Amino acid sequence: MPTYKLTYFPTKGVAEPIRFILSYGGVDFVDDRFNREDWPKLKPSMLFGQVPILEVDGKKINQSTAISRYLAKQFGIAGRNEWEALEIDAIVATIDDFRSKIAAWHYETDEATKKRKEGPLFKETIPFYLENLDAQVKKNGGYFVGGALSWADLLFVAMLDYINFMAKTDVIGKYENLKQLKTKVLDLPKIKAWVEKRPHSDS
Repeated sequence: MPTYKLTYFPTKGVAEPIRFILSYGGVDFVDDRFNREDWPKLKPSMLFGQVPILEVDGKKINQSTAISRYLAKQFGIAGRNEWEALEIDAIVATIDDFRSKIAAWHYETDEATKKRKEGPLFKETIPFYLENLDAQVKKNGGYFVGGALSWADLLFVAMLDYINFMAKTDVIGKYENLKQLKTKVLDLPKIKAWVEKRPHSDS
């Protein structure tokens, strides 16, 4: 059995999907969280100056989506064929686009620009993505792809706390299919156990 170590900030952020997938796979992993004030001195030692970093038997790799896809393949939740794998990749990329658009608003430092972006984001962009994601789950029997659990489902639910933190609201509040998906994922015994024991963080 490989040994896993995941290094990231003391938050959920873009590392939480990896933690969900590792937990779903039932493997032990070192959840290495460093203090934010230590980041400037740690950054030069990280691949491309980035986190999260996953170590597998001492070998290091960066890029959260690539890591998640790799682990999903190990644990049998990356699609039952090449087409499903492609559909999962497309959904994951769409979720990442959605997160990035909210992040662009949340982290905007110019208040006038942020205010100008706020209306279109909350009235147009967020509803557009969530309506389509909700419809995707509805037509696929309660999951994003193929009527079965995949890493796209784990990634979306794992990312929700970070997305909600940035948006300052429960973004899926009125989307019943997404709410049901969240419940199903959080009720998975190994995911439930992880959520109960993980360190607290808002984002």
